Amino acid sequence: MLTSEDLRRLLSRIDGKGYKAYKDIQGAYDFGPFSLYVDHVQGDPFASPSRLRLRVSMKRAQFPPDLYKNRVRRIALEDFITRQVHQAIGRMGRSGQGSGKSGLLSIDAGGQEVLERTASKVTSDWVEARIYGGLPAAGRRILGRQAEAMLCERLPAVVEKGLLWRNYPQKRAREFVECVENQEYIRGRLEELNLVAFVADGALLPRERGNSQRPLSRDRAILFKGPSSLRVTIELPNPLPGAESPGTELSGMGIPMGVTLIVGGGYHGKSTLLQALERGVYPHIPGDGREYVVTCPRAVKIRAEDGRRIEQVDISPFISNLPRGLDTTAFCTDNASGSTSQAANIIEALEMGTDLLLLDEDTSATNFMVRDARMQELVHKQFEPITPFIDRVHEIYENFGVSTVLVMGGCGDYFDVADTVIMLREYLPEDVTDQARRVAKAHTTKRRRETSLHDRWRLARAPIAASFDPSRGKKAVKIDAKALDQILYGTDMIDLRGVEQLVDFSQTRATGLAIHLAATRFMDGDAPLKQVLEKVESFLDENGLDLLDPFHRPERHPGSFARPRTLEIAAAINRLRAVSFKPPRSN
Repeated sequence: MLTSEDLRRLLSRIDGKGYKAYKDIQGAYDFGPFSLYVDHVQGDPFASPSRLRLRVSMKRAQFPPDLYKNRVRRIALEDFITRQVHQAIGRMGRSGQGSGKSGLLSIDAGGQEVLERTASKVTSDWVEARIYGGLPAAGRRILGRQAEAMLCERLPAVVEKGLLWRNYPQKRAREFVECVENQEYIRGRLEELNLVAFVADGALLPRERGNSQRPLSRDRAILFKGPSSLRVTIELPNPLPGAESPGTELSGMGIPMGVTLIVGGGYHGKSTLLQALERGVYPHIPGDGREYVVTCPRAVKIRAEDGRRIEQVDISPFISNLPRGLDTTAFCTDNASGSTSQAANIIEALEMGTDLLLLDEDTSATNFMVRDARMQELVHKQFEPITPFIDRVHEIYENFGVSTVLVMGGCGDYFDVADTVIMLREYLPEDVTDQARRVAKAHTTKRRRETSLHDRWRLARAPIAASFDPSRGKKAVKIDAKALDQILYGTDMIDLRGVEQLVDFSQTRATGLAIHLAATRFMDGDAPLKQVLEKVESFLDENGLDLLDPFHRPERHPGSFARPRTLEIAAAINRLRAVSFKPPRSN
């Protein structure tokens, strides 16, 4: 390994030369307190920044072992370290001037959610930050002195503030890790408590803006307070910061398994609660307000999605008896309607083993949700191919143990099938289950159930590996995220606007590469999609996210990935327009 002085001499030698001479600095350097690895040098100042790693021995970094003693704590600590490095970089600003990305340092820090990421890594031997640096240039001529200031002066300052425990806000770091562990502990307890979600008293649900996930300021928000009839108290493994007493109990509203309606007037907080629940599948940072909104891990937000492709999905539980006898047990279309897409989204979620469906009437197809008595009288079932969700929702729970939480403001027919009814009034929840049952009994709708129980749900489709082509032009593999809701897979653009539980750009990038991993390693033509993605999940558990990069070599900066759920990977596969499946079969 070369020394920091060797790096200074290299930068002095190439000062003023063409940008490609920066390739000479690729390698490893011993700075004494830390090691710098220059793993990839950008081709020009306007290209993606160079990839660097900063590694400090744990003997020097001295992070307490109890903060990374298990997987949950390690992920939380790595996330906190990434945020500290991000802050350290931000405090220094950009070094000097130059072309393109000259002088810029960055790290892939997250948002409000805490996700497993590749940005930092903690082991018992060392701690490492994977960062990006724009090597300075004027035009395409190397600015060696500015590069020396960036690499040999700014990076040691980043290490000092971002990778050494002695310089950390230690109390806040410990509270961060313990808060994440508390959230995952609650998530692990939900099933035994017969709950699908928990919302703590005092939670702050609303966000500051519609396009932001940052919390609304507390002086403008009404904090959550659950009804006494749904109150649940959970003893946590770690203390709550700022509590008036040292106890570790947390109380709030438990949403029971079964069918739950969220009702209330417009603008009273129904959709805000549902949005908190859909993101509650991930732990949140302390102070987010939603850190103790915890949802079961395999919850899926379902919506209508006009125009999406559907490939070999058995939508017959919801749509059958089409004109001209069109079969719907292995349904295909390149341009689904709202009702057809919503049916397919539910079947695909069941195929992947969801435990909770989340729906909002505002983003659902009306004709898919219900047909009232008057419409049933006018349009006979013989001429209506859609079996509405209202007639399947309890069957899904009884057959598969899959619960539903549904925001409904305009159709009281759902009172007949709901196990729990929660009303939001001025942003506060009330348990109105008994009242809703009295209303249903006093005002019968005369609506008829339109179908008997469905005797055969075909939920096992085998993807065909040959239909996954990641090539583009001369590149055998060209996969990248273009936006939070867009993946370029070869020549195909996967539209993920209807997949609302992707929350991080790096998660989207990882999703695209996870598809390639699944297709090249685990698809054999007969394995159902769920089984294929379970193998992907096990592979990532065992090997980490670094190996998502199909060109990854050990001891290299892998790029920026955040862990997606298999449910989102499956959703992306289902929206890849070139993909083929074998016809579905019963599980």
